Amino acid sequence: MTDITQSPEVSTALAEGAPVVALESTIITHGMPWPDNLSTAWKVEEKVRETGAVPATIAVLNGTLHIGLSETELEALAKAKDVAKLSRADLAVCMARGGTGATTVAATMIAARLAGIATFATGGIGGVHRGAEHSFDISADLQELAQTDTTVVCAGAKAILDLPKTLEVLETLGVPVIAYGQDSFPAFWSRTSPLPAPLRLDTPADIARSHIARAAIGLPGGQLIANPIPREVEIPPAEIEPIIARATQEAAAQGITGKAVTPFLLDRIFDLTAGRSLTANIALVLNNAALAGAIATEIAKQLAAYSGLESPLWPNAESLN
Repeated sequence: MTDITQSPEVSTALAEGAPVVALESTIITHGMPWPDNLSTAWKVEEKVRETGAVPATIAVLNGTLHIGLSETELEALAKAKDVAKLSRADLAVCMARGGTGATTVAATMIAARLAGIATFATGGIGGVHRGAEHSFDISADLQELAQTDTTVVCAGAKAILDLPKTLEVLETLGVPVIAYGQDSFPAFWSRTSPLPAPLRLDTPADIARSHIARAAIGLPGGQLIANPIPREVEIPPAEIEPIIARATQEAAAQGITGKAVTPFLLDRIFDLTAGRSLTANIALVLNNAALAGAIATEIAKQLAAYSGLESPLWPNAESLN
């Protein structure tokens, strides 16, 4: 298959069983303005490397699915105009047409699975949009989490969404939603929300064990790790919620729907917070990259330790027979 390629760095790491972290690309093309998008992409990759893992930014360039981008490719993507926003439905079509597209959470998970990458860092996942009871606007990210075996590290679902409904759908789909180090479900720009986290784990080692356990017992789908934004840059819920509500009303008034909603809302929230939302967004992505790198390193270490054992869960499994 010539339409999928890995960077030399990623290819070597995977062949050696070294930790690799997948990174999405819509945050570069649709989430931040130039040149913040490029500088953030470089910083995120560097944050992954600081943990000892290898970053693999994923995108479709001229019809080829790239798993890992060179500095030149990353800069070209950051400068590109009219880049497609790719999810499960349109990933293959973009490739067939020889197009260029940035991968959402769902598409990045698919690419990560193809490459054998267990861990993926993003900003926030998509979910159930506000007013979905009328629009039925629900992100494909949720279904992807239910069927693709990847540990996804985020700062919670994007706060522009209907968070209670998002958690309800994830529960229905059987996706483990695990808050890192706290009992409250984080809300992207805010460390906490009124919603309790369904599950909690406190160390990268425990998260890695959970990832391996799911594979060992044959559970399909991934796990969602909700990592709270650093305290010093958070925007408290009482402050950000009225701004989100205003931006959402403006989107509805202008008839903005579908994939155009999220970029519009992020742009308006950036304006209404005088850029503070972007500062917070950059900080939470870097924070997620660091945690994902630590988890990927633990997964690689634990799998290496389990090598040759009959069961990765129970080293003394033979005694149970």
